Amino acid sequence: MAALTQIQIKEIADQLDFGFRCFWNQDNNELVFIPDLIKHPEMDEFYQDDIEKVDSNFGNYMEIRPMESYESFQIMAEFIDSLQYSNKLKNKLTFALTKQKPFREFKFTIDNSGPFRQQWFDFKNKKLKEWVCKKIDELTDNEREKSS
Repeated sequence: MAALTQIQIKEIADQLDFGFRCFWNQDNNELVFIPDLIKHPEMDEFYQDDIEKVDSNFGNYMEIRPMESYESFQIMAEFIDSLQYSNKLKNKLTFALTKQKPFREFKFTIDNSGPFRQQWFDFKNKKLKEWVCKKIDELTDNEREKSS
């Protein structure tokens, strides 16, 4: 089993962030991305070949699942803690997380924060890649335990 490249890890993080499910074939490091058909059933016809590929060889693929909402929430909170020069933005973002729709409120606030918007995307991308690496390690450790 070869290790995934940094480019593949970034691709996994990006696709998971877009709401796709990731299936990884450890034997050849092939990645297959399929939209979450429970949330987007209308997209099944566009990904039928990939769905069939995974379904017909399901034992060869491991799924790298998207983050749970509490994990995404934690990344937003960590970003707020990382802000050093803007107490005003820190307060706005902290307040956004207390509202009824915290993800929408955080997005609205960060989208209107000027240069901090890019800082958020950089922070989030770094955290997503770290999270993917952790999940890959967990999956490979589980596979090793099964085979021993």
